[in-house]
Amino acid sequence: MLRFSKWYAAFILVLCGLGVIIAVLNFMPKAWTDAFPVKIPRYSLGLDLQGGSHILLAIDSQFVRRERLENKRDDVRRLMNDQPRIGYTGLAIQGDTVVLRIRDAAQIPVARERLRQMEAPLGSALAFGATIRESELTEPEPGLLRLTLTEAGFNERVRSAIDQSIEIVRRRVDQLGTTEASIARQGRDRILVQVPGLQDPQELKRLLGQTAKMTFRLVDQSVSVEQAAAGRAPPDAEVLEGQQAGTRYLVERRVMVAGDDLVDSQPSFDQRTNEPIVTFRFNVNGARRFAAVTQENVGRPFAIVLDNKVISAPVIREPILGGSGQISGQFTAQSANELAILLRAGALPAPLIPLEERTVGPGLGADSIEAGKLAAYIAIVLVAAFMVATYGFLGLLANIALLVHVSVIFTGMALVGATLTLPGIAGIVLTIGMAVDSNVLIYERIREELRSGKSVIASIETGFTKALGTIWDANITSLIATVILFFVGTGPVRGFAVTFAIGIITTVFTAVTFVRLMVAIWVRTRRPTSLAI
Repeated sequence: MLRFSKWYAAFILVLCGLGVIIAVLNFMPKAWTDAFPVKIPRYSLGLDLQGGSHILLAIDSQFVRRERLENKRDDVRRLMNDQPRIGYTGLAIQGDTVVLRIRDAAQIPVARERLRQMEAPLGSALAFGATIRESELTEPEPGLLRLTLTEAGFNERVRSAIDQSIEIVRRRVDQLGTTEASIARQGRDRILVQVPGLQDPQELKRLLGQTAKMTFRLVDQSVSVEQAAAGRAPPDAEVLEGQQAGTRYLVERRVMVAGDDLVDSQPSFDQRTNEPIVTFRFNVNGARRFAAVTQENVGRPFAIVLDNKVISAPVIREPILGGSGQISGQFTAQSANELAILLRAGALPAPLIPLEERTVGPGLGADSIEAGKLAAYIAIVLVAAFMVATYGFLGLLANIALLVHVSVIFTGMALVGATLTLPGIAGIVLTIGMAVDSNVLIYERIREELRSGKSVIASIETGFTKALGTIWDANITSLIATVILFFVGTGPVRGFAVTFAIGIITTVFTAVTFVRLMVAIWVRTRRPTSLAI
């Protein structure tokens, strides 16, 4: 148990040393660490510590419902006007239903068959393995057709609208240059936006009211991207970055179709190959322009540009005349859904209504940090004093491990990009007490072995071996509860769960591995015949 190879011992010491160094650098001024040739990972301060803006937004679900009904009515009109044209009357919206009456009884079966296309499952639901129909077709009397929105379909549209809005909000907030913003769904139809360091919520409201700019433009193939980047780009083209790192495109400046003309985009599956695809649909103006562009440019790449970044550049295989099309490629269900969200991110799907907005002053953050520091200092001093008074030299080793434990917690938070909040500080303070629990279990077992007459080395060996199972059981059960707390909780609760979970992992590492290594080194160098414990 106390045998270590030199390589393993060196690895543990280097790992702990790096943890301490990164933690110390995180307390240095950011401007100073930014000058380093290697990027130093840093944790960020939450809204409650740094101050900033907090806004709770709700999507206008009635707008979503009204828009979907109007789109359904327009789709019904388009289907009835397809060749051969079907005569109808009384096309209107009644509550959650689009109704119309077919004039010629002989055309009722054809009309019914066309409208059944609108009962197809939602593409976004397919991407998540569900089957949800947005509307249901009924015929209460011959010739009277009713297309009714289902509640499940409407809820799915609201969910999709929230996903789209979150993507837009995130892109807008990223313009502030902050990486600590928290943007999360709250309930079914709300979005919580927290931006630490931003003291003006009105500025945030204005920012969220902007619309992402999406354009459809042709890829210029007259010269290579490398030649264009070297300054030989045509005057009517520009080089834009791609969605993937390192990819660039030479794109014409002329906008062929504006993103404002995009009505909808959904993930779906190709009926022939069953592969994930992304479908899109334009309004009348966009459909006309899109048809003209695809007719004249078959075989050319067509770039989809969002915020001056090419998110996709599919090749036009054939003219697309119906105002809708699909993008195929090496998609998974998840990546197709993400691309569909990006395509829809050209404009907010519905107004976002501010329900709550407030500014948290930096003074609260300073007070919280000082209180947290004081609590941590007091906890460390009292725990360290108790360990030395109770276990002597072994208690001193446990205190060294305790300092490493706290350092590794901050390093772990920096590596995963976690945000430190006031509840997170409470979690760190709590793990300080828990960190020595494992050492107490080991040391008490060593005491028992010494009292039974065993040698120092045998007692230490047995203490670490026999206490290991109890340590694992205790910490695994705590970690399970913490993981559940993270996924179930929101906001400050999740902040506590993150720091507490990292603390549990580092507790096991420092107590079982680092302390054992220090004890092994001490035993090898000193060869003790007695132990005061």
